[in-house]
Amino acid sequence: MNLQKGSAIIVRSALKVLVSALIGVLLFHLCHFPMPWLLGPIFAVMISQLTIRTSWGWPSWLRNSGLVLLGAAIGEAFTRAAFTNLGHYLFYMLVLNIVLVLFCVLLAVVTQKVTGLSFITALTANIPGGLSQSITFAEEHREIEIGAVTYIQMIRVLTIVSIVPFIVSGQLVPTVVEKEAAPLWQLAAYILLAFAAVPLGKRLKLPVPYFLAPVLVGVCINAIGIIPPAVPDTLLHMAQLAIGAYIGLLLKPDMIKLPWKVVVMGLVSSIILLAFSYGCAIILSNVLHIDMMTSFLSTAAGGMDQMSLIAAALKVDAAFVTLFQLFRLLFIYFIVFPLLQWAARRVKLRASKVS
Repeated sequence: MNLQKGSAIIVRSALKVLVSALIGVLLFHLCHFPMPWLLGPIFAVMISQLTIRTSWGWPSWLRNSGLVLLGAAIGEAFTRAAFTNLGHYLFYMLVLNIVLVLFCVLLAVVTQKVTGLSFITALTANIPGGLSQSITFAEEHREIEIGAVTYIQMIRVLTIVSIVPFIVSGQLVPTVVEKEAAPLWQLAAYILLAFAAVPLGKRLKLPVPYFLAPVLVGVCINAIGIIPPAVPDTLLHMAQLAIGAYIGLLLKPDMIKLPWKVVVMGLVSSIILLAFSYGCAIILSNVLHIDMMTSFLSTAAGGMDQMSLIAAALKVDAAFVTLFQLFRLLFIYFIVFPLLQWAARRVKLRASKVS
């Protein structure tokens, strides 16, 4: 009986989120705002959760299914031509990420001085290494204030994902060659294969396996000379809604109860990082002779899956964006986080000597 009651509550919570998200889609369509299927749910669900006191919930499998559909769409764009200049891009990827990390260290110093947080907390909060990865790292170290890390990381994702589409939608959208719709059985087989690859991605411990495993499926199919079927816009709209509703629920009412300096600095640091990313995008666009939309989505620190989703929705070079975002994620995952681990141990050792 309790199980049935709990299931009913979960269903009602999800339905409320769905209705709120669809209202957001409709309003954004009526206002002619960019990316209504992503931004509409983000803003509508976020505002609803902050203003209406009731249970809100969104099953993780819906968000994960959206990531799989997105990964399949991005993987289809990874033709052999996408890897042609990869060696040439690696140098710029490395330089940009080193510069980004150094800038984030500077942001962490400012955050520490303004908010009074410890430096290790401020640094963990400002490194754009993925929301879940940063929170997991914070949970492993008691000296890190997980509430502040969660809020600052979350507000960065929300700020960048909300603002970037408005900036890039003002740019000239490149001409898109429409692909012929594939037979339904081919599309179904491709999507089923994308879902089936997720357990393997988890076993290989890929970052964001629900997104990257389907991407790799598309890469492998392209590599053997078969063109994967294009994921239709209808499915991409469903994926955007599922992911947008999840992002909209990230800002919890209790987060606003953090010290006001932390709340304000989280927003300010996100905007500063966004402006810095835009400056990097201008340089990258001029050096590599790529359009500004692609360049900005490649450098924006809003999360690999989110930036790739925006690229796919706006019909820019999603493969290029995903490559740059993936390199940053791996760079932070395998180089920056181990350095943070070392720094956290040093702080812990110093604290034990003092006590």
